[in-house]
Amino acid sequence: MAGKFLCAILEQARVSKLLSRDHFSVDGTLVEAWASMKSFRPRDDEDDGGGDAGGRNAPADFRGEKCSNATHASRTDPDAMLYKKGPGMEAKLCFIGHGLMENRSGLIVDARLTRVSGHAERLAALEMIEPHADRPGAITLGADRGYDTADFVEELRAINVRPHVAQNISRRRSAIDGRTTHHASYVASQRIRKRIEEAFGWIKTIAGLRKTKLRGLDKVDWPSPSQQPHTTSCDCPGCWRHRHDPSAGRQMADRRDGVVGPRVHRSARPRLYPIR
Repeated sequence: MAGKFLCAILEQARVSKLLSRDHFSVDGTLVEAWASMKSFRPRDDEDDGGGDAGGRNAPADFRGEKCSNATHASRTDPDAMLYKKGPGMEAKLCFIGHGLMENRSGLIVDARLTRVSGHAERLAALEMIEPHADRPGAITLGADRGYDTADFVEELRAINVRPHVAQNISRRRSAIDGRTTHHASYVASQRIRKRIEEAFGWIKTIAGLRKTKLRGLDKVDWPSPSQQPHTTSCDCPGCWRHRHDPSAGRQMADRRDGVVGPRVHRSARPRLYPIR
């Protein structure tokens, strides 16, 4: 239902010529899982958490204990993983949501939810932008400096997407050089890309996804269009993507499921970021 609703909104926007097919922005945000840190226990611990006293909400002391996703897992939501957005920030059991925004009107045209990892944002960005890049002319993708890696920039250029990614020059060399930054369109993308935070703010405050009330990736992802028609196998006759390419939805579903589709990508080399 959520996917069909978004598909209808995008169709109305297309009729009104509000959508851009050339310029996009991408970003990610953390969605806190419906699980407490007490549930994050060693994988080889057979105790159910009841202990000798306190019932299943027995007191826990994590002082001096090293916790990682390799050795620990949440008993409440095994799909949730420990992650922190940046240095100096607290680690939480969470998922990561991804959004693709078109830059003309600031509308979200694709979204999905994944498990957290160091590559999750860049993997999702490639998966979301690829259907829009299947055209003769180049398109642009704006992103923050967390996407500034050499392999991600190379992947974008391989599928004819111009990487308007913010430069990360803190104790490292940026993959974005003057050939990209001197364009006025790069400056415009960096200014407009921040509008995606408005959508994330609405999702967390109004839609209630700052902390999900569901458990499991499949259930938490139900409001996301990633499993819904307009991004996979949409059968809506008015969907603008399918009037452009009726087989696009089926091919993307096959790619997501690991099935080689009939369309041969312009880049024959293997991915630097394998789809997991």
